[in-house]
Amino acid sequence: MMKDEAPFLLEWVAHHLAVGFTDILVYTNDCSDGTVEMLERLEELGLGYHRPNTIPEGVKPQPSALKHAQNEPLVRRSDWLMVFDADEFLCINHPSGTLEGLLDDTVARDANGVVVTWRIFGSAGIIDWSRAPVTEQYTRAAPPLWNKGWGVKTLFKFDPQYWKLGIHRPSIKNKHLETGFPDTVRWLNGSGQPMEDYFRFRGWRSIRRTLGYDWAQMNHYAVKSVDSYAVRKFRGNVNNKKDKYNADYWALQDRNEVEDRAILRHAEKRAAIMAELLTDPILNDLHETALARIEARLDDYRQTDAYAELKSSLIEAGKLPITRVEAKPPQARDPAKIAALMSRVEQTAANRPVAERRTDTVAGWAAEDGDPYVRGDIDLSGEVRVDWVANHDIALPADPRVFAPETLNAVLSGRFERRHARNILRYLEGCARVLDIGTGVAFMPVRACLERPDLTVMAQDSRAPLIHIAREIAAKNGLADTSRLKLTDGPLRFASDGAGQASGLVAYLRDFRPDCLRLSPPLQITPDMLATVEMGTVNRVLLPFVGEEDARALRERFTPALAAHGLSETPDRETSGSLQFDRR
Repeated sequence: MMKDEAPFLLEWVAHHLAVGFTDILVYTNDCSDGTVEMLERLEELGLGYHRPNTIPEGVKPQPSALKHAQNEPLVRRSDWLMVFDADEFLCINHPSGTLEGLLDDTVARDANGVVVTWRIFGSAGIIDWSRAPVTEQYTRAAPPLWNKGWGVKTLFKFDPQYWKLGIHRPSIKNKHLETGFPDTVRWLNGSGQPMEDYFRFRGWRSIRRTLGYDWAQMNHYAVKSVDSYAVRKFRGNVNNKKDKYNADYWALQDRNEVEDRAILRHAEKRAAIMAELLTDPILNDLHETALARIEARLDDYRQTDAYAELKSSLIEAGKLPITRVEAKPPQARDPAKIAALMSRVEQTAANRPVAERRTDTVAGWAAEDGDPYVRGDIDLSGEVRVDWVANHDIALPADPRVFAPETLNAVLSGRFERRHARNILRYLEGCARVLDIGTGVAFMPVRACLERPDLTVMAQDSRAPLIHIAREIAAKNGLADTSRLKLTDGPLRFASDGAGQASGLVAYLRDFRPDCLRLSPPLQITPDMLATVEMGTVNRVLLPFVGEEDARALRERFTPALAAHGLSETPDRETSGSLQFDRR
């Protein structure tokens, strides 16, 4: 469904031909910018189809278009079908890079639908109008695990006898709900994993257990630049929603926390197709005329107080941290009403045991090795709008350059290292000098020093960018006294020793003389390294773990080495998330 999308139309068409759609059908209403003429020319060239959206009185444009499409022969003959808008670009992450490859694997898994979740893309800080492709200009998005951006669009095998079209997903026609047809619906999520049974009947958003982007994502460019946003305000919106394009909507949609360039895998083919489209002189003229028209209108608008007010309001709205963004509140659920609407088949599915009807939580919510940081090199060179969020009263930066996606979600919700943060003071009872190896951004040392003014901590991590961030965190939280918190990125092994021994660790232990040694995951210290060092001042060793299996493995590996230093495990401390070894 489109209304006045001429400046962006050819890129949108070229992109979706590039990923593998064979037929593109567009319904338009109330266009005045050349969109209709461009679509009609595309149809003349055999590259798309256009239909006017004749809207009955009292009906909104989108439902009207879907009702027309339900009876459209082209739609009824389609094999696979997807409904989406002009600000949505399907990105194929499947290894094949094509819709065809994704569908081959879908069919191989005996499935007949794929539920594709949005990725919300922001303005990337761009204000001025540009003719550059949308998919190349806007490469910053909300974090993948930000649940306000989890609306879906559904690619499915269409049969008009059974399905009624919808914006986000089709619905099974009522007369087929009590038949065996629902049992034939087998949909996958965006990572090719089975969707839960309830989604056969209702829902338009992914949830934590059904999220997935490994095969596909729907890039949603709802705002673009400030000038592009002004263009959208000129035309209104396809569904005639009052005041949709205001600063509140901008704050919700202008998310730029992480970089996502996945869609650029399609850029070369999309550019080639678009160049071929523009070889048609009529289409080329329509395209250039549409761009010139909107640019002239923008030039006039930029001279007005209304533009200055819009621009300043959007720039200010864009500063709203992601933790304070509010989406439209969902309608309160009425269990009785929902139960009354359920068919017998849906009620039967809903009454199955939870273990049978729910899938496992998707991968990516917790790092298996306990490392909460971005893998590989951490690059702090790019400027990123960072929200500082309180986690156990410690302000942490929700910085996607530093934290892995699953950890970023925990930081944003104030739950970073929650278990260890609750218990760190208990573990440090009776200790005065703590050496924390593999400290990351020094969250635990900062918390411990703020709670224990008598404590001195040396926090080490071999990754220099993490220590850089740790210093920012310490300063942000008023801990500038470097005599109490010493932060270092010095190595644990010196290359010059040639024997691979823990020469750096030797120096830390000798010079700092800690009475407590904490080895944060993922471990940079091995039992063999401990065997080479003198630990005469160390009366306690702490080994934080990720899960029960990790705890068992740590106990098995480290107990002999620590016993050689006169340290043995203190029973019943592991319930708080760390193994504790004390000198008797």
